[in-house]
Amino acid sequence: MPQARRQYVIGLGSNLGDRLRTLRAALTDLAALGEICGVSALYESAAVGPPQPDYLNAAVLLDSALEPMPLLQGLLAIERDHGRERRERWGPRTLDLDLLFSPGLELRQPGLTLPHPELARRAFALAPLLDVAPDAEEPGSRQAYADLFRQLEGAGLRRLETSEGWRAG
Repeated sequence: MPQARRQYVIGLGSNLGDRLRTLRAALTDLAALGEICGVSALYESAAVGPPQPDYLNAAVLLDSALEPMPLLQGLLAIERDHGRERRERWGPRTLDLDLLFSPGLELRQPGLTLPHPELARRAFALAPLLDVAPDAEEPGSRQAYADLFRQLEGAGLRRLETSEGWRAG
């Protein structure tokens, strides 16, 4: 019997080193966890937390046979492979991969909540998510993420022109 597959939206962010190169490498790494069905545009946003460089953000739509927790473990391994160190909350990161959303799935377990608990308040996560899943809505309330994004009025987010070597679409 074929293994059940599920779609996930993964948020990508980087604010240390060569941000674009890191995000491109992360795309390659993510393909080992499933099929990449969509890639957002790139966005730049101010960092949350202590003073630090701006973030480059994106999202991918991933079709995977992995259940949410094994997928999260795969994302954490990719972060570590790219030099991610967890020293302080909201500290600078070579690579940040967040499991943002999976259509119709609500999950609350130790170490993983879906949709991501901060998603509805983060323009830097919502804008890329909407690029790859424009009709996405909160599973419980069924409120469209597009409506939530409009309420944030962009929140200091800047959509970048397609960068060389970035494959949006």
